[in-house]
Amino acid sequence: MAEEKFVPNLKRKYMDTVRPALQKEFGFKSPMEIPRIEKVTVSAGVGEAITNKKLLDACVKELEQITGQHVVKTKAKKSIANFKVREGMEIGAMVTLRGDNMWYFLERLISIALPRVKDFKGVKATAFDGRGNYSLGITEQIIFPEIDYDKIERISGFNIAIVTTAKNDEQGFALLKELGMPFAK
Repeated sequence: MAEEKFVPNLKRKYMDTVRPALQKEFGFKSPMEIPRIEKVTVSAGVGEAITNKKLLDACVKELEQITGQHVVKTKAKKSIANFKVREGMEIGAMVTLRGDNMWYFLERLISIALPRVKDFKGVKATAFDGRGNYSLGITEQIIFPEIDYDKIERISGFNIAIVTTAKNDEQGFALLKELGMPFAK
C-alpha cells in the first residue's frame, strides 16, 4: 500500500486553483509556462554585530525559529572605514527556503504574520523587480508567533525575497495575488 505524502495547504491551493486560474488569465498553452515560486530568501543585516557579537547570534537564532531551517552568517565583501567594517567580518544572516519549507513559511507569512503588523493596510504592489520577483521588508520580528517577546535582545527587521518564474511583474503580481498575498489597494 502506497503511503500518501502530506502536501502543504498553500501548495495544494497553488496546484488546485491558482495554476488553472493563471493559465486561463494569461492563455498559457503549456503547463510549464505557468509562473511558480522557485525560492524564498530571508536575510537580515546586523550592523551592530561589529561591536556586539551577541546580537548576530540572537538574529541567527530568531531566523532559525521563524524559518525552521539552518541560517548562514554572511560576511562583509569589502572594507568600509567609515563604518569600521573590515573585509570578512560577520555582519548578517540569511537562509534560502525551497520545497515544502518554502510553502510552510509563505503560508505563515501570509495568513498569520502579516495580519499581526500594527496598522496593516497591505503590502506594496510596487516592490517587484521587473522580472516578477517580489521583495518585502519586515520591520519587527515579533510579528511571527515563534518569537518569544520576553527573550529577544532587541527588535530588528529582515528582508524577504520571493523569487518566481514569472516573465514580468504582471504575472508575478497575479501569482502572489492568487496565493493570497494582501496587497494594498
